[in-house]
Amino acid sequence: MNTETLQNLVVWAIALILGFPFLIILLGEVIHRQKLRGRPIAGTLRIVRNLLLPVLVFLLFMLYVLKMHPDHQLVKSAQTLLWIVVIHASLSLLNVVIFEQAGADTWRAKMPKLLIDLARLFLILLGSAIVLATVWKADLAGLATALGVSSIVIGLALQDTLGSVTSGIALLFERPFNVGDWLRVGELTGQVIDINWRSVRLQTFDREMVIIPHKVISNEIIRNFSRPLTLHAERVKIGFSYGDPPNLARHVLKSTALATQGILVKPEPEVLTLTYDDSSITYEVKFFVENYGDIEDIRSRFMSRVWYAAQRNNLNIPFPIRTLYHFHGPTARQGSTSKKFAESLQSLPDFVPIDRENGNLQGDSEGVTLQHFGIGEKVIRQGYPSNSLYIIVSGHAALSMVDSVGIDHQILSLSAGEFFGEMVLFSGEPSPISITAVNDLEVMMISADEVNQMIARQPSFAREIGQILEVRRRAIAVVHQAAATPRDSFAI
Repeated sequence: MNTETLQNLVVWAIALILGFPFLIILLGEVIHRQKLRGRPIAGTLRIVRNLLLPVLVFLLFMLYVLKMHPDHQLVKSAQTLLWIVVIHASLSLLNVVIFEQAGADTWRAKMPKLLIDLARLFLILLGSAIVLATVWKADLAGLATALGVSSIVIGLALQDTLGSVTSGIALLFERPFNVGDWLRVGELTGQVIDINWRSVRLQTFDREMVIIPHKVISNEIIRNFSRPLTLHAERVKIGFSYGDPPNLARHVLKSTALATQGILVKPEPEVLTLTYDDSSITYEVKFFVENYGDIEDIRSRFMSRVWYAAQRNNLNIPFPIRTLYHFHGPTARQGSTSKKFAESLQSLPDFVPIDRENGNLQGDSEGVTLQHFGIGEKVIRQGYPSNSLYIIVSGHAALSMVDSVGIDHQILSLSAGEFFGEMVLFSGEPSPISITAVNDLEVMMISADEVNQMIARQPSFAREIGQILEVRRRAIAVVHQAAATPRDSFAI
């Protein structure tokens, strides 16, 4: 070994020994800074540091320090490994540059995952061909001929899989749905969570993942609940008794739909009278929701409130059976109602002027009714009038108000024996507060005329109402003052 060769060997050895740790440290610092800034390029740099750089140093060590021949099997293996790592790093870099940093509304962000996977597969095959030609000196023409013959056998064996891939490519160009859309495929309903090279994955309402091959989904009728609009129209059928006026039933159903959280006010709900069935008149409620994924909760909330609304308006939801009615005159229904009233009178506070033994408020009085409200329903709405006094028989309610900036403040909690509605009843103005049922709420609603008769019989009842009214007005004034103070301070 001559002096020049020895010097070259020493130079390469020193360069590799000193340069490799220096580059590792430098790349580590760069990766740390990019990671702190949240940039996806940090992943590509990590591949370069952990894979590409060590393989490259190992290959250079064999060629220039150990002086191994380029045709040596170990050198060729290292070159092949280097090409694999280069392809891997290149694909990672392309993904970062083209897709990871793409804007939300650009074509790069909307590129389907299946198409990206196919492009990645093509680049891998192209890189493999380059490796075989440059490193192993393979005859690509002969290899292509052999692959052409064997591809026929492979195609016959994988015809179902290839059919799914072909159908998936057709779906990509048609783009009938994207990840996140709600679909109904045949009898199956779910949200698209992934679209890959072979199938579409849906997550159902039961949180189950269903895998549908592209070949199957391409032969089905697909209903997309998320396109072209996210709005979805839901139809619910409800039956009421033949004794209930259809106009009243339709009004109650529409009001209940408008008051249900999640049902849109625009487009407005529609109520149709459908059919006269054996035991009931069937109505169909058509309402709109913004997100189909919430449809089960909204439908359940609406159906629960229908029961309370039917009870308040004396609407009967008949059983789907034949019922034999024995009519004994008006005394039968009146006796049942009076019994319920008599039970409710026992829970009223002592200062309410009612003879609890004889019950001077009769159950058939037009001025007094028992009403039920479900959780979340509003008995009195802020900004709307009311001409009745309400006494809580059972359950709890919340007294709240929305200030001028739209913040909802809960002022008081009301329980059995307490009353409300006095602010609107005696002022004749729209209600300054809202009363909302905290849980199932039963109230006795007493009309203004009936309240005036009670006050005439017992004037002290007016004083009791006045004292409670003054306490609640003070509480409302405190909320008004608290809501106005930040704005005044800001103005100063």
